[in-house]
Amino acid sequence: MRMAEDYLDLRAPLAALEALRPVEDELTGVVSGELLLARGYFASAQLGRAELAFRRVIELDPVNDFAHFALGRTLERQSRHDDARRHYRIAASMNPCAEYRQRLDLVEARPAPAPDEPAE
Repeated sequence: MRMAEDYLDLRAPLAALEALRPVEDELTGVVSGELLLARGYFASAQLGRAELAFRRVIELDPVNDFAHFALGRTLERQSRHDDARRHYRIAASMNPCAEYRQRLDLVEARPAPAPDEPAE
């Protein structure tokens, strides 16, 4: 797990995921392991997998503000801004740090799509 964290710090998410592959089954149900996998998926733009992994972290640890924030980022990258807004609000209410507040403000500043236009 330390090697995977080092790879993520070096911005090498695919190497991080490769390092986790032999122990991936053992990480299931472990918050720190699931979070590491989720971060690797997010950083490598595997957004569907990242979303599922961040949701598993939230199931295991509902008060994990970072998992809510990161799920919000994942949803926002998929242009699911309303869904992202919900998780940014939760994260910011648990931890009023500037980064969480800024992302929430950006999403809330987006104009709502017109009723006849599809959401982005």
